[in-house]
Amino acid sequence: MDFPTIHTNIWDGLLAVPAIVLLTQCFKLLPIPRQFFPTIASILGFLISIFISHRGDLAAGIFMGLLQLELTLP
Repeated sequence: MDFPTIHTNIWDGLLAVPAIVLLTQCFKLLPIPRQFFPTIASILGFLISIFISHRGDLAAGIFMGLLQLELTLP
């Protein structure tokens, strides 16, 4: 039995997570209630993953968006 090969790029691994953290920190400057920040981080992760990192593959974008969500939330 072979394990599946997961292809990722440098954007997912090293740039997207810090970008989400920085964007979420920028949203803290706005008058937004604190309980919405996890939702904002989730939406940003999915948008970056689907529309930038994995433009042609919706399933890969959702999967990697979920991984980014797990890495950015406390």
